[in-house]
Amino acid sequence: MAQEKHIFRVTFFNQGEIFEVYARSVSQGGLFGFIEIEEFVFGASTTVVIDPSQERLEKEFSGVKRSYIPMHSVVRIDEVEKEGIGRIRPRAEGDNVRSFPSPIYSPSPKKDN
Repeated sequence: MAQEKHIFRVTFFNQGEIFEVYARSVSQGGLFGFIEIEEFVFGASTTVVIDPSQERLEKEFSGVKRSYIPMHSVVRIDEVEKEGIGRIRPRAEGDNVRSFPSPIYSPSPKKDN
């Protein structure tokens, strides 16, 4: 029985830009509060025109075996049928509202005995 190969598209914020990467493995990871991304997939360019954001993305993650992305930075994770071309986009104009990172678990109040 052939092993099914999953491909995930992960969209996340990084330093004011929106990154979209493709990977074969995405999990909760060993670091609390982080998403672990492994086995990056970069789609082969089939056209003569090269997208500078794809080139920058390949340089950014070249030689990276595993990357940990803060959970609060992740916008979306999709399982897709085939890999696409990763890209880096600037944030939308006027999109200056960000949520303040909050703890995953809030501490319970202390009880006085």
